[in-house]
Amino acid sequence: MAKRALDLRELRRLPIAERLKAVEELWDSIADEKPELAVPLTPTLVAELERRLADHGADPTSTIPWEQVRDELLSTLRRRKP
Repeated sequence: MAKRALDLRELRRLPIAERLKAVEELWDSIADEKPELAVPLTPTLVAELERRLADHGADPTSTIPWEQVRDELLSTLRRRKP
């Protein structure tokens, strides 16, 4: 199978939004093919995830919906723009 050349110079010429989309698609392809490589789970990370899941199970109302977190982050970023 012939390898395709990846021209990083061409990729760098794309608008930022298109480059971000390309990165997202590349990351998703890695996660689909080799999920164990996408986010390696160390014992420390597993313990932290289990702790957080237990905390959530003990008090499910303590979480903040993703939409609220995202909106607050975007609002903060907009206020910081010069």
